[in-house]
Amino acid sequence: MKTYLNPGKENWKELVKRPQFESEFLDGAVRNILGRIQKSGDQALFELTKQYDKVEINSLQVSEQEFDEAQKAISPGLKRAIEIAAANIEKFHTDQKRAATVIETMPGVTCWRKAIPISKVGIYIPGGSAPLFSTALMLTIPARLAGCKEIILCSPVGASGKINAAILFAARFTGVSKVFKVGGAQAIAAMAYGTESIPQVYKIFGPGNQFVTKAKQLMSNEGVAIDLPAGPSEVLVLADETANPSFVAADLLSQAEHGEDSQVMLVTTNEKVLNHVQTEIQKQIATLPRKAIAERALQSSRGIYFNSLDSAIDFSNEYAPEHLIINSTQADEVAEKIVNAGSVFIGNYSPEAVGDYASGTNHTLPTNGYAKAFAGVSLESFTKQITFQKLTEQGIQNIGPSVEMMAEAEGLEAHKRAVRIRLNSIQKS
Repeated sequence: MKTYLNPGKENWKELVKRPQFESEFLDGAVRNILGRIQKSGDQALFELTKQYDKVEINSLQVSEQEFDEAQKAISPGLKRAIEIAAANIEKFHTDQKRAATVIETMPGVTCWRKAIPISKVGIYIPGGSAPLFSTALMLTIPARLAGCKEIILCSPVGASGKINAAILFAARFTGVSKVFKVGGAQAIAAMAYGTESIPQVYKIFGPGNQFVTKAKQLMSNEGVAIDLPAGPSEVLVLADETANPSFVAADLLSQAEHGEDSQVMLVTTNEKVLNHVQTEIQKQIATLPRKAIAERALQSSRGIYFNSLDSAIDFSNEYAPEHLIINSTQADEVAEKIVNAGSVFIGNYSPEAVGDYASGTNHTLPTNGYAKAFAGVSLESFTKQITFQKLTEQGIQNIGPSVEMMAEAEGLEAHKRAVRIRLNSIQKS
């Protein structure tokens, strides 16, 4: 982890940069995959699974037998943990339901807004060396609560040619039965275009690496909605002199182990904290099973000292982290000044890991600075809001003249006539 001492604002633009693949290479590689899926459908999926996952599969859809095998493979302890997490996630997202409110904007003119579930949604769950079955809970539960009619899920297979058992258990537990053995950018393309086996959906959810994120962005250009730009994981820890270095190091490493392209940031108002945390990182990383991955992630990570808390907060808001941990004596006060973050963890005993799994909040969050404009996934993400309006005779008489005048000023005569013809009809009756 590189360290910086009280950098001036003129240097912040460089410091908030995330690690990136060569954009030209990434764009070209993903476009090639999308084109193959659009042209060859299932055949291309089988070929790409062999190419990228190094395994041949005979079918794309997970069978009932595979679901049953997964059910048996999960330990009772893990099943219980998943059930607890699912209950918390459901409770938090259920509270987000809002009834439509009818507003009378003027006598005889009423308007309201109604949430309608998106009929067909696709969910992508990263697999590989870190199968994120927790993401299945985070996305399938609000999709079901929202009332989505068709929910499909895609996830890559392992060396056995099967999806991780915990992912399948989580999917079945939350009521999702259509699960497909496909990962990466090709999974995004399959859900966007539809293939012989995989239904086309209207909106795609789920995090992933830069290939997955690029595929989602390209598909959104073709009219398929996406949840948000959720790419490689990241965390920023904002710490003062009271922070526990072992806690901070553990939080940083919990994100660094996600992937080589993950990024972790330590921002502190105490220079000694930088050194103590660095020492603790080296101590803890030595016994990590994913040590090599974490070490590579740390190469693009940073530790930054500021001589004022206000500067530290300003930098955090400029970075706009996916996850922000506030580890200081003034944690609640600092949290009130945060305007750019995906999810905030307040205080010494609020590790980001609890949000990843079981506190109830959604862990599908904006990365790469998108927290400046995007929110994380919520119940609303699985709905579309339709507005309605209803006018009585009194309503059109009250509002009509204003509309006529505005339409005339814009040179839209037909708009004006659509109102005038109604007003004339009322006057004649």
